Amino acid sequence: MGVALRDIIAPYKHPAESQDLTGVASVDAFNALYQFLSIIRQPDGTPLMDKEGRITSHLSGIFFRTTNFLQQGIQPVWIFDGKPPELKARTIGERRAVREEAQEKWDQAKREGDTAGAFRYAMASSKLDDEVLSSARNLLDLLGIPVINAPSEGEADASNMVRTGVARYVASQDYDTLLFGAPLLVRNLTVSGKRRSHGRMVNVLPETVVLDDVLTGLNLTREELIDVAILVGTDFNEGAVGVGAKTALKKIKAGEFKEVVALKLPDIDPEPIRNFFLNPPVSGNYPIEWKKPDHDRIISFLCGDYGFSEDRINPVLEKISGRGKQRTLDSWF
Repeated sequence: MGVALRDIIAPYKHPAESQDLTGVASVDAFNALYQFLSIIRQPDGTPLMDKEGRITSHLSGIFFRTTNFLQQGIQPVWIFDGKPPELKARTIGERRAVREEAQEKWDQAKREGDTAGAFRYAMASSKLDDEVLSSARNLLDLLGIPVINAPSEGEADASNMVRTGVARYVASQDYDTLLFGAPLLVRNLTVSGKRRSHGRMVNVLPETVVLDDVLTGLNLTREELIDVAILVGTDFNEGAVGVGAKTALKKIKAGEFKEVVALKLPDIDPEPIRNFFLNPPVSGNYPIEWKKPDHDRIISFLCGDYGFSEDRINPVLEKISGRGKQRTLDSWF
């Protein structure tokens, strides 16, 4: 998912301090859900499930991460994707094929007792179906978290919210948000903490990327950064063979974009892609309001419907419900 710009963005990533994270965060919902489904799994890659076999990894991620946000003074707004653009049809097909292949390899790894391989392939097999999306929306509603339904790409609306001053930053793993013009991107917000990476546990911390710093540091306009991405490959086009981010940057600085496209991407018309990043369809209407979590209905939903333990859920709800000496939601919102 996303565009492979890490090699040229890396110098402009900075550790996020606690004060960098407070305020309204526009959360790329699909990105976060994929992260939860990929990471929150048993050692052999099996996701968390209830007794009926329904996946609950995403519900665990939403509940514990969102309540953690609230305690930190972060006001999340979840932005869900709408209808994907026609430009994305190829990518959607390729991702489906990758998931299906990963599912087959996961099954084989489990049969062979290859735990490390099973977990790796399981992560790649994650998918968002109607049950996952519906239950995610239900839980967010019960938690009092506002949800925005984007007309197309959620990243575009998440970025627009920051550009128009509705939100402070976009929370996503993908650099695409910079192409959509997000002034401030916070990565690792939904996956911070200890997680498995390449067979070992690592500590992942939130980091910030400021678009103006990237453009100034690379001496590019936003349009030129988009052209770099087009050469590397985006969700809307395949990249030029043998061209990574650093090579693409050199080509753009040398004024050789058209030549590379003509030689290596002859079937690609870059103009619709560039225009989609610059002028994507967005809602532009963001009536956001945070409400207090509905304690009883959350218990009924998570514990009654999906088999979560009340001993785990209740103490967390008490921390954000104003009981005891904890801050209340009113003090945040």
